[in-house]
Parts: sequence; C-alpha cells; structure tokens
Amino acid sequence: MLSCSSLLWTGALLLGLWAQQGQAADDFQHHGYEEMVRALFSVQSQCPYITRIYSIGRSVEGRHLYVLEFSDNPGIHEALEPEFKYVGNMHGNEVLGRELLIYLCKFLCEEYIAGNQRITSLIHNTRIHILPSMNPDGYEVAARQGPEFNGYLVGRGNSRDVDLNRNFPDLNGLMFYYEKNNGKNHHLPLPDKWELQVEPETLAVIKWMQNYNFILSANLHGGAVVANYPFDKSREARIRGKPTYSATPDDKIFKKLAKTYSYAHSWMHKGWNCGDYFEEGITNGANWYSLSKGMQDFNYLYTNCFEITLELSCDKFPPASALAKEWLANREALVSYLEQVHHGIKGMVYDENNNPVSNAEISVAGINHEITTGADGDYFRLLLPGTYTVTASAPGYQPSTSTVTVGPAEAIQLHFYLKPAPKAANLNVRGHQGKKTLSTAKVPPANLGPR
Repeated sequence: MLSCSSLLWTGALLLGLWAQQGQAADDFQHHGYEEMVRALFSVQSQCPYITRIYSIGRSVEGRHLYVLEFSDNPGIHEALEPEFKYVGNMHGNEVLGRELLIYLCKFLCEEYIAGNQRITSLIHNTRIHILPSMNPDGYEVAARQGPEFNGYLVGRGNSRDVDLNRNFPDLNGLMFYYEKNNGKNHHLPLPDKWELQVEPETLAVIKWMQNYNFILSANLHGGAVVANYPFDKSREARIRGKPTYSATPDDKIFKKLAKTYSYAHSWMHKGWNCGDYFEEGITNGANWYSLSKGMQDFNYLYTNCFEITLELSCDKFPPASALAKEWLANREALVSYLEQVHHGIKGMVYDENNNPVSNAEISVAGINHEITTGADGDYFRLLLPGTYTVTASAPGYQPSTSTVTVGPAEAIQLHFYLKPAPKAANLNVRGHQGKKTLSTAKVPPANLGPR
C-alpha cells in the first residue's frame, strides 16, 4: 500500500496535470442546481461516446435527479461488467460530496481523453453511475444561507423537511427477526404500500436500485471525517448507555472497503478529525450511533449492492476556497474505492441449454448472505482473498457447488451450469422454503436511533 506522502504526491501530480488541461484551482466553486446541470451536460458533450445523462426522477419541487453514466457502451449492461454508483448531497446542506462528484465526472472524462490507462480501464470494464445530488431542493435552501451562516440543520431535509436518510423502508427489524428464525437473509420484501410512505427522492432512488444491478456504492455526507459501514441500526438497545456494534455477515469485507477509502484519503485514516477519534478512520454505523431507515442498510438488505457512507468534511458547507484542497484529499480515494468493485468472484449461471438463469442464488459457505444473478444471468460477489465454497441454486434446478481461491487482484471468473431437478424429487432450493413474508412475519418493534 502506498504511504500517505506518496498518495499526496501522486494526487498533487495528477491534479496539477488536470489543471493544465483546463481546470485551474480558482475554478473550484459551488454549483447551484442550474450550474450543476450545465456542468454535467458539459462533460457529456466533451465525452459523448463514453457518457450518458439520465434522470431517475424529480424532487418535490420538480428538479431532476440527474445521473451521469460512464461506460464504453453507455446505456447498456454488458454481461460480467459490474455496475457501480456514487450518491452525493443526500442531506442538502452537506455539499462537499456534491462538488467532489462533479469534479470526478470532469476528471474521468478528461483523463480518458488524455489516455490515462487506469481511468480508461475503469471505464471500459465498469458501468459507473454518478448522482451528484439526491436532494437538490434541500441544497438550494442551504445555499441561500451560504457557507458562513449555514446552520447545522438548515437544508438538511428535502423541501418537506424530511430527512432522506431516515426515509427508506426499515428492513433491519425483519432481518434481525429472520436471523433468529432461519429466515431469508437477502432481498427482503418491502412493506405493503411502501411507495406511499417515502418521499419522491427516496422513491426515485429505490426504483433506480430496482432497475440496475448495482454491486458497490458509496453515499457521500459531511459533518465528520470517517468511512461508516453497515449495519447502521443496532440489533439491541444501548448497553449501559453505550452504542453496540451491529455486524453484517459481510463485516470483514465492509471493513476492507471502508479502509480502502480511509487510507487513500489524505487524512481520514489518521483517526482524529472534527474532535472525534475513529481508529483507522472507519466505524461500524451502529457502534457510532444507531440509525433507522437509512440508505446503506437498505442497499444491503434489498439488493445485491454493498454500500458504505462516507463522511468527508467537518464543515458541512465548506467555503469555495477549501474545495481544491478537499478534491486533492479525496481524488485518489474516490478512484481506489471504485476499483474495489472488481474484487472477489463473478460469473454466469446457465441452464443445461446454455441459457442464462436470472435470479439464481449465489451462496458462500460461512457467509450468511446470498446474492442473486441479474437479468442476463451474471453475478458479482465481493470477497476477500481466500478459498471459498460457492453454490449456485435456482427453483427447478439441482444446486451446483464449486471451490474457488480468490486472490488480491481482479475478480476470479466462476461459471455454473445447472441441471434440471428430478420431477419426482420435489427439490426446493435452499432459501426458498420456510420463508415468511412481511405480511405473515411477526416483527418486534424497532428501536429507533437517537437522531
């Protein structure tokens, strides 16, 4: 791993080269909604063959939630090419993530044009989706106050003053119940009429998750400097007034993902930031404080996506003069974290006629969390280096099991070919029997977090 000084030198060099290509330090400024839209369309115009702009919906006040996609085939999912997303500005007054993602879009485009092999490889082998602002209405409220006078909560919520990171369906309570009753451990069902219980911005993001098989994600916030990983919600009440660690079955890989960002960041890994100390610059969410209905837990429990929350600045609305320094501190981390989507295993699941099998379950022995194949029959399973026993299964087929050794480099390809299950055997796939739905399961009351 590169030392902090090496990362700073490399980042400074790349930033310097970037500035020579047209992005001077004094060009770093805050982008209102109109400026942000122009910046995204400018990137799309500059790199039309590797980008696409699309809207996932509108805010309460009608502003588009624009996403800029990078790919060598924009608008198309290519089998065995993972989908990645960055989400910024979920809290309207936490603006650094919004600016960093705008700068990242410009950087990816300009470095691709310049022939940067690392960036070119990323774009050719990954489908990258960047949503700079999930809460454009809240941003406009916060921006009217400005950096100097912005209050801690002014503009945090959407235009209805709803905190979007407390607005997703609460699947943790159901998950914790299933853990005790051998229930389902992935793709948990949503409650009845859930669409009526969430804000338009939240609804748009959930529909986005349903339409794309995202594998890895990060949600950019402000107000602290730490990489926060699931679960955010505690399984139990505070013990002696202290929060409790709430691990996912993938706790080890989540720690690795968080450390990837922390150590590539100029100072996050040092631990002491904003008057708080987080060892190695990372924390389990619930061990910091318990949070209900958050987006990162929802990603893990409802989709194939692993998401962490990145708190990137002590100042929620830093002055424009600080943006160049913050970009330099985060640029390498943003790229390094994105590259993590290419670790573990990936492959196809076919039937006996070589037709892809969608929605097949991929289970790893010793990790109680399955993922599923996408519509094209491809899957992606993030794993640390090691040897694993992996099983693919689907209704109507006999399960297939293989052993694979994962290294520290690119994902290992492991394909499965499923044979039809004997009709008389009435074989059921593990995970498809004895599963109670949300309407039949008795879920204990959720313990809401302190904020």
